[in-house]
Amino acid sequence: MQRSVDQQYAIKFCVKLEKSTTWALAMILKAYGKDALLKAQVFRWHKVFREGREYVEDEERIGCPSTSHTLDNVAKVKAVLDSDRRLSVRLMADQVGLPKSIVQEIVTTELQMRKVCAKLVPKVLTDEQK
Repeated sequence: MQRSVDQQYAIKFCVKLEKSTTWALAMILKAYGKDALLKAQVFRWHKVFREGREYVEDEERIGCPSTSHTLDNVAKVKAVLDSDRRLSVRLMADQVGLPKSIVQEIVTTELQMRKVCAKLVPKVLTDEQK
């Protein structure tokens, strides 16, 4: 994420120097190598900076923010997991009434658990648990 922001500032700098889009792309590729933005992204950022945009932060997006990933839903998933750790993500999603992808995200990121031998366990085990 930070690399792309750095590259956007570099593209903005090229626009301020009145350099062409292809020149900016060549400099980005030379400086960042395999981590460089895609050609289309460089061209898009060059265009918006040339048209007067001054900031690199993302603009507000249209649409509703995700409300499925709440503390209440995390608690529900944890309660289901505490009752039976052998449940699949699909069965947990059915019991909680959330999409499978949200339940998977809650289990892996919030609860920091992973599947081991058909049982969900914490990723980091204490010496006693090992």
